[in-house]
Amino acid sequence: MLELKAKTTALILIDLQKGILARPLSPYSAVEVVSTAARLGRAVADAGGLVVLVNVDFGADLSAAPRGFTDTPLAVPPGGLPPDWSEIVGDVAHLPHLPITKHTWSAFHGTELDLQLRRRGIDTIIVGGVATNFGGEQTARDGWHLNYNVVVAEDASTSMGEGLHAFAIEKVLPRVSRVRKSGDIIAALKR
Repeated sequence: MLELKAKTTALILIDLQKGILARPLSPYSAVEVVSTAARLGRAVADAGGLVVLVNVDFGADLSAAPRGFTDTPLAVPPGGLPPDWSEIVGDVAHLPHLPITKHTWSAFHGTELDLQLRRRGIDTIIVGGVATNFGGEQTARDGWHLNYNVVVAEDASTSMGEGLHAFAIEKVLPRVSRVRKSGDIIAALKR
């Protein structure tokens, strides 16, 4: 059974931004995941918890992008990333929140997220957003490494393919978190 003390819980929503959400997503569409994330965000905020909206931004000239060699490099459209690529979208953008900008997959790496959570007495994080198997999974892993209690909101997360989402949800994330539907997370919030 899941029980969450709202005052020590933060919802961390990953990359719900124009450039990422413009891609084909599954098993949940961009509209579905943003709607579910907004509902979850409102419930967390109303219960007295913290909402953290994380976006990824590499800079107009990509100077903040990771530089290591990979077999699959960062996909950049011709002409570069549009100026609004990193803008948070939909109802989630209007939630009271702590903004965090990251430059890699993890919301913890190279940001002040851990510092801000600890200053607020947060011991539990709920992770959702895009992509389940990239930013979501890496943030959940790093949170677990930092000794946070981690919950993953399965239906407030999605990826670039149903198989990618399913593998992370079924095989990886249960090793570092508790995976639940948003309705179950909302029911578990206690003031």
